[in-house]
Amino acid sequence: MKNKVVSADDAVAIVQSGDTICNSGFVGNGTPDELLAALARRFVATGQPADLTLVFAAGQGDGQSRGLNRLGIPGLLRRVIGGHWGLVPKIAKLALEDQIEAYNLPQGCISQLYREIAGGRPGLFTKVGLGTFVDPRLSGGKVSPRTREDLVQLVTLSSLGVQATEGASTEWLFYKSFPIHVAFLRGTTADPNGNITMERESLTLDNLAMAMAVKNSKGLVIVQVERTCAAGSLHPRQVQIPGVLVDCVVVAQPEHHMQTYATPYSPAFSSELRVEVGSLPPPPLDVRKIIARRAAQELTRGAVVNLGIGIPETVAAVAAEEKILDHLTLTTEPGVIGGVPAGGLDFGAAVNTEALIDQNQQFDFYDGGGLDIAFLGMAQCDGAGNVNVSRFGKRLAGAGGFINISQNARKVVFCGSFTSDGIEVAAADGRLAILHEGRHRKFLAAVEQITFSGAVSAQRGQEVLYVTERAVFRLTPQGVELTEIASGVDLQDDILAHMAFAPIIAASGPAKMDERIFREEPLGLRRDYESQAEAQRQHKAI
Repeated sequence: MKNKVVSADDAVAIVQSGDTICNSGFVGNGTPDELLAALARRFVATGQPADLTLVFAAGQGDGQSRGLNRLGIPGLLRRVIGGHWGLVPKIAKLALEDQIEAYNLPQGCISQLYREIAGGRPGLFTKVGLGTFVDPRLSGGKVSPRTREDLVQLVTLSSLGVQATEGASTEWLFYKSFPIHVAFLRGTTADPNGNITMERESLTLDNLAMAMAVKNSKGLVIVQVERTCAAGSLHPRQVQIPGVLVDCVVVAQPEHHMQTYATPYSPAFSSELRVEVGSLPPPPLDVRKIIARRAAQELTRGAVVNLGIGIPETVAAVAAEEKILDHLTLTTEPGVIGGVPAGGLDFGAAVNTEALIDQNQQFDFYDGGGLDIAFLGMAQCDGAGNVNVSRFGKRLAGAGGFINISQNARKVVFCGSFTSDGIEVAAADGRLAILHEGRHRKFLAAVEQITFSGAVSAQRGQEVLYVTERAVFRLTPQGVELTEIASGVDLQDDILAHMAFAPIIAASGPAKMDERIFREEPLGLRRDYESQAEAQRQHKAI
């Protein structure tokens, strides 16, 4: 069989103007920078290939110049279909300036759509996105004015000839399939036949589904690897992408094949090494930790948990400090089950992972209701309980996996500071002091874009909390209710005066937040868990 190992320049030469290309990665985990750099280099030198359609699920970049930012060159792209845009500002700029057609679709739906394309099916049927900006009754996920084609359709069971069960919603969204001509993927080791393993990668992502989708679209699959080996030397159970699906293999330069954008390589991220997380220093008692502590009080023994990026990452640090990680299963959307997720530009990787599955499989689990609780960010909230994390004025962050996760978890805890940009607080002796208020309100009369629909959630009876450093709110069928405030905070001056809507307040007034949150020492959550376990044992004995 012909040796499939070629140079990066030779590999990207097969990409033709007008092609649709899909790219793998999650932040810097598994992102094929060698291939992206070669494609950008070719376009700058020759003006070819032009007018590409780019498809990606997770955010693939460092927020500056790496990853898909390499392709943010006018003329190279005609259309972009992406899940998370916040890490690819160079491409987002093209969308916001209406230089390209652009769509923001849920990360999980794009991930699952690869499988639908691979199987020759017309598209993906799902409830994910109903009531949000992806719903075609709002914007259908379109980002730029020049974006005209509808990639998402609203359908009903009755229109499909299916009778809905009593009380069940008949509305579904249909995400259309389309052919993909080229895949840029990444692995660790390749043999001359193109068989690919991923033993030093932190995630497996959607590599197999993407390769199948492209091959069954009569396209070409290019895989970037760290090293090569002799034919026949790879164990078949370690092969993640069979050589029959691979057309070209490129050996990357080390600087273009870091395990994450923050870490060249860590054996802990590839599950070759376990680390003692209890020895890590606890985070300082700042705004992030105060919010994470109150959020962590919603954790229950045995819960399956998702942690979003940003403040929710600190929930894991709090759980480690409280020594309750052994009572929980933390997960992240690219496929991590168990262990402790990493943060920052390591986000997506994890240490002490119990299992690693493909990203589309993780979203199957999430969409079906597998999460007991999810902790997610909150940039804007309104009186109907809607949350926006995806678009603010001239900033396009994108939804990422937020819609899949927030819509389907049994319980959602949105985490965010009460105001933003410049907020400073101090916590001591069980009380909170606001030293400097943030310049921007987050509780608005109406969010700029609906990434989470309060109405859809309330209709489903989902339990939803909104946790800040000074107040806690919950979603009710009538709207958002203020349930707790911190000691040391004035209800009128520090809360209501900074909200553009009046929350529901019980006649008895809001309760006080647990004063342990505002002290340096741990909360004692493990002791609480052990007391609960003992009470349960005694109850069973009776």
